[in-house]
Amino acid sequence: MSKDNIDELFHQLKNDFDVEDPRRDHKERFLAKLNNHNKVLAKKTTRTFWKPFLSIAASIILLITIVIGTQQTDDSRELASVSPEMSVTQDFFTTTIATELSKIQNEKSPEVQTLIADAMKQLNILEKDYQSLKQDLTISGDDNRVIYAMISNFQNRIDLLQKTLEQIKNVKQLNNTTNENKNTI
Repeated sequence: MSKDNIDELFHQLKNDFDVEDPRRDHKERFLAKLNNHNKVLAKKTTRTFWKPFLSIAASIILLITIVIGTQQTDDSRELASVSPEMSVTQDFFTTTIATELSKIQNEKSPEVQTLIADAMKQLNILEKDYQSLKQDLTISGDDNRVIYAMISNFQNRIDLLQKTLEQIKNVKQLNNTTNENKNTI
């Protein structure tokens, strides 16, 4: 841009510039807000310091529970005992469920605690239903209806966990929006 164009632009915008002086206490108010913001950031960093360790511990506990649960011998059969394809299917579902559970553990916070607790209760109900289906599979002798019900149970658990994660994100986004509005007022 040439100098003439810049001069012309400034001449056209001459009355649009903000020439007001800030209030006398502007600097003090700005520094107070900055200090409050720094305190909030300091609190957040101390809280987030433990999150990775907690998520790793939760994942290890979940894996140990799965291993112990699969080693227990009972009269019921697993989906994996039907065929090699069903074994792969069961492995896929259990891995996906474990991944979704660890994501939920990473999202734990006071504002979503009740949401997570409710999801865990529903997950326990689905787990009890699955245990019943395992016994039905033993009794029925690989009945396709029982196999489909077992697969559906796995899918319901994954759907539950994914919906819970979506609701957690919505709650956190709503809280962030509310906090931003409070900060701008």
